[in-house]
Amino acid sequence: MPHATPASSTHPESPLVPIRIPFLPQLGPIQLSLVIPTYNEASSIRDLVSQLCAHLDANLFGAYELIVVDDDSPDYTAKLAQELQQEFPQLKVICRHQERGLATAVLRGWQAAQGEVLGVIDGDLQHPPEMILKLWQQMQRGADLAVGSRYAESGGVSYWSLGRRIISRGAQLIGLAVLPGILGRVSDPLSGLFLVRRKSIAGIPLNPKGYKLLIEVLARGKVGTIEEVGYIFQERQNGQSKIQLQTCIQYLHHLIYLRFSLGPLGSFLRFSTVGLSGTFVDMALLYLLHDPTNLGWGLMASKLISSEVAILNNFLWNDLWTFRSVTKLQPGALNRLKRLVKFNIICLIGLSLNSLLLILLSERLGIHYLLANLIAIGIVVFWNFYLNFKLSWRVTEVKPNPDKNNL
Repeated sequence: MPHATPASSTHPESPLVPIRIPFLPQLGPIQLSLVIPTYNEASSIRDLVSQLCAHLDANLFGAYELIVVDDDSPDYTAKLAQELQQEFPQLKVICRHQERGLATAVLRGWQAAQGEVLGVIDGDLQHPPEMILKLWQQMQRGADLAVGSRYAESGGVSYWSLGRRIISRGAQLIGLAVLPGILGRVSDPLSGLFLVRRKSIAGIPLNPKGYKLLIEVLARGKVGTIEEVGYIFQERQNGQSKIQLQTCIQYLHHLIYLRFSLGPLGSFLRFSTVGLSGTFVDMALLYLLHDPTNLGWGLMASKLISSEVAILNNFLWNDLWTFRSVTKLQPGALNRLKRLVKFNIICLIGLSLNSLLLILLSERLGIHYLLANLIAIGIVVFWNFYLNFKLSWRVTEVKPNPDKNNL
């Protein structure tokens, strides 16, 4: 079977509107279309393309295409990629001159793709090229989505600092809190290495914000079976990381946008509203108990009492409002008592973290104790929601649709 015909094109500039992947009712010989989004990857593009072709030629000779989508890199990544087309005729190159962003670059590549399975891999060799064949094997077994995961079995990261690990896990935890039923379907929802069946996303308007396209695919796609394959995320050998403050802001923007666009008020927002009421209870009692103008009790004792009263307040509101669809399936005083015990244990663990942060911020860093308390509460709110969602109000009698009931 011959290789795909070489092509090079320039995609016309267009406004940042939802992008639709076309249906292809009469698919040709191309089975897999793998997009490589690039910006200043001239130092790695040749090695990446050659390694990918070496692996794929052995299993998909003539039945795959690589599509480099470059955002007009000043280091001439697109030009170097075009020069590779004579050596690798299965390579296509698209250069965008005004649009920017990794996620939309991938979507533009998928629009031009011919394959029944669409995929993405980073252009900096941090994703091992041999992983594509492992993901492809999962697709051949019937998966709608195959994800390379840093957190699945045999997965991991190479030489990340503690700070980078905390940021990565923290971002994942925030995503799980905001969209638990969606991002909870995979262990690594921030992965940039995955394959998806065209029919799962074709015709659906996709409008990602920033870098994390997998979130959009999970949220809007018609994805049934998901398989994950662990891999070791490699350190960048050349070039500079694209992760900046703007990337984090775009990620939060994307989560909030999805949260409000996918349906009515979600459990996380109800949980947050209840938590706000508990914050007022906590702050008022802490002031009443600890302030020298009132009772003047010790800070730690005052904090423990105010927090426990706030926990009871939050449990009642969450049980009656936030998770009422679950409590209806688990009626009775005994079930409520079990939920209260689990809720209290989870929140007390959070309280321990909260109290340590309060002491650190107020007594070590000199921050006013009320402000320090407010900061500590904000840090542990995501911890409390996620664990309570998974444990305290977990439905065991039924298996809800992950795309609808747990938004």
